Amino acid sequence: MSTLQPTADLADMVRERARSRGNAVAYEFEGRLTSFAEFDIKTNKVANALIAMGVTKGNRIAYLGKNSDIYFELLMGAVKAGVVMAPVNWRLAGPEVAFIVDDCKAPVLFVGPEFITLVRQIRDKLPGVRTIITTEGGAPEWQDFTPWREAQNGSDPEVPISATDIAMQLYTSGTTGKPKGAMLSHSNFKSLLEAGGAADTPDWNKWTTDDVSLIAMPIFHIGGSGWGVVGLGHGARSVIAREFDPTKVLDFFETFGITKLFMVPAAMQFVVRQPRAKTMDFSRLKYMLYGASPIPAALLKECIEVFKCGFVQLYGMTETTGTIVALPPEDHVEGLERMRSAGKALAGVELAILDGDGKPLPPRQVGEIATRSDHNMSGYWNLPEATAATLRSDGWLRTGDAGYMDEDGYLYIHDRIKDMIISGGENIYPAEVESAVCDHPDVAEAAVIGVPDNKWGEAVKAIVVMKPGKQATATDIINFTRERIAGYKTPKSVEFIPALPRNPSGKILRRELREPFWAGKDRRVN
Repeated sequence: MSTLQPTADLADMVRERARSRGNAVAYEFEGRLTSFAEFDIKTNKVANALIAMGVTKGNRIAYLGKNSDIYFELLMGAVKAGVVMAPVNWRLAGPEVAFIVDDCKAPVLFVGPEFITLVRQIRDKLPGVRTIITTEGGAPEWQDFTPWREAQNGSDPEVPISATDIAMQLYTSGTTGKPKGAMLSHSNFKSLLEAGGAADTPDWNKWTTDDVSLIAMPIFHIGGSGWGVVGLGHGARSVIAREFDPTKVLDFFETFGITKLFMVPAAMQFVVRQPRAKTMDFSRLKYMLYGASPIPAALLKECIEVFKCGFVQLYGMTETTGTIVALPPEDHVEGLERMRSAGKALAGVELAILDGDGKPLPPRQVGEIATRSDHNMSGYWNLPEATAATLRSDGWLRTGDAGYMDEDGYLYIHDRIKDMIISGGENIYPAEVESAVCDHPDVAEAAVIGVPDNKWGEAVKAIVVMKPGKQATATDIINFTRERIAGYKTPKSVEFIPALPRNPSGKILRRELREPFWAGKDRRVN
């Protein structure tokens, strides 16, 4: 177990790890090694560079790029300056990217090489951005990160940080079509780190300085950024994959001896189905943690046979700084009822199942899952009403997921109250897709649902009503929406019907639309 000293905030964590781990490698990215001591100095320079630009405490900076060691330098450099990092989902379409950068009011935007063209296209939609900096060059009209950082000295800026200060702002898909910025504090991350360092920590959640962690999930998710922060906090060596590539993931296992990683089920499927996976040596791998969407039983069985390590299912959300519930390796037993559960609450996490009036329900009765702990976010950025609807004054956070608990405290996910679709670990809200579909001039109305999909868990399906006398093909609708929203949100199939089913008050009956596709399944998530 990690014997490293606990720290009050993330800035102090970076300093302490530099003292205790020194020349040990903190991050490895495409052949570039950064020791804990070097990381401390580089993040000081980033902090000083931000301060020199007039970025003040509480400001947000935005990052549009794939996974990189530079991202973590920016994240922790911002933290040392009291500035908040807001990574942007690079899978989004131009208008969606512009909304997030504008919403967080970032004066500075950092751009990876793959997205220079996109930012040039939306530059006029970013009125609040004073400066654009490229992380790896490629745009002569903008500054490059390395000389920008190296123009500063490496002394610590010593900006005072409070545990309640916001460290990161991660954007979640919005029920009304607009993403919301979930504000995660230093205290939130401290509770995440403490969960892996307490004396009663289960073996699967213990870290040592000998661990080699793979950061394969995108940093705009808590599963990427959070995982990278936890590895750093425990003094482990973190290997960063620029993006998820199943063939390269296997290379990481062979080259670096990965001991633990987090993946979504769709990614696990891609890796385990590689022919090389059946013959590789995974003896260094201790635990594979997975979550963000349910996993098919057959896929889990296949992964257990191939990877021969401990498997841990995680349940959580951006608003809870990641994991709050876990199903440990000892409960991964075929035929055991618990295998269908999400697991039990982590130490320090309270769970409750609430009825429509917000009152607790007894075991095995389905209601909305609520949670209370130090993991819960501070709130949504500039959205007091949305915050109040999700996070009650007594600290209970309503997840929007429906489920029940058994007599032993195991949580079973039954459905999603908010109609959210999870495809390949990405959250998709129907309202956002419906808005894009209904922008088509010949569409009268549309309803979007999630249907079972063997590869992605769920796939987006649009049910469309055309205007009188108008016609379109499924391809027409799909191509039209792709110009307005991210590719993973666009419908994978379209069905045309004369009218949408509605209740007496006019609300679309999504369950009626979903029923033919989910018939025979014991839960409405896949």
